[in-house]
Amino acid sequence: MPRENFYIINNFKIIWILIAVIFTSSFFSYGQDPIFTQFYSNPVYLNPAFTGSNKCPRIVSNYRNQWPGFSGDFITTSITYDQYVDALKGGLGIVLLSDQIAKTLQSNEASFIYSYHQHLTRKFTLNFGMQGTYIQKSVDKNNLTFGDMIHPRRGFVFSSNDILSNPAPVNIFDFSAGLLGYTDKFYFGIASHHLTEPEISLMEGSASSSNKSILDRRYTVHMGTEISLVSKSIFTEENESLSPSLLFVQQGDFQQLNIGLYYTKGNYVIGAWYREGDSFIITLGMDTKVLRIGYSYDLTTSQLGAYSGGSHELSIALKVYCAPKKKTFRTMSCPSF
Repeated sequence: MPRENFYIINNFKIIWILIAVIFTSSFFSYGQDPIFTQFYSNPVYLNPAFTGSNKCPRIVSNYRNQWPGFSGDFITTSITYDQYVDALKGGLGIVLLSDQIAKTLQSNEASFIYSYHQHLTRKFTLNFGMQGTYIQKSVDKNNLTFGDMIHPRRGFVFSSNDILSNPAPVNIFDFSAGLLGYTDKFYFGIASHHLTEPEISLMEGSASSSNKSILDRRYTVHMGTEISLVSKSIFTEENESLSPSLLFVQQGDFQQLNIGLYYTKGNYVIGAWYREGDSFIITLGMDTKVLRIGYSYDLTTSQLGAYSGGSHELSIALKVYCAPKKKTFRTMSCPSF
């Protein structure tokens, strides 16, 4: 057997072992993570294996305002930094995330990621990412409301007889992993977040199995390709392409299937997604060599649609220039929004 083929076969054995480790677990748990609509505008949050895939350093900021029609705010923000490091043969990244639910429940996270990049053939590259996360969750009891506070006509006018001690913040450490395979025209990835399924209960006396609250393990599968619509010309660098994509997420009993299509012409992108049973999504974006800006709106199709006000999301990315490498860095066709 040629040495190159032997090397590839052994690498794929390792890949399948890693897949088994990532996905060997129970689906029974109760927590749920925030999910960005512009999945690929924050790729490191989607899958840690994306870390360093841009070669040069990049700084990404995401803001999501979900259901602004309700009185409580559902706001998620994140800042991500990642870059490829030659000496480590992979990427390093940091993700800072804040999630606020109805001005009552607050979750803050800080993640550190390493992704190893391996060229298996001349056209195919595989990345394997590992992520460690520190999470702090807290609740503001002053914003909680109870049934005995409600007057039948005047609304919330009474004080509650329920006496709650102010629960201390929950501090936990968590781990995640992901795989990403790609060529210059096709990509696929799988990821599993919260491998240890840590307990996140904010209530005292929740140690019993009936009251125990854990952070669900989140499974993500995504894939897509790029279809060129015009041939390259020496007279113009403007490209035109279609990029169909698919993304599936499962966390506990919650499942979400997203099917989308991006149209790119030059520096401009328009995308349309359908989130099964929940919403239609429109994305508009501009992507230059230095700056990337994207906006998306979720039009809710469920029964919440008439009251929720949909969801707004904004992403801004700064791509820091770095000196050209002597060795060619393999590009991928993954969308940017």
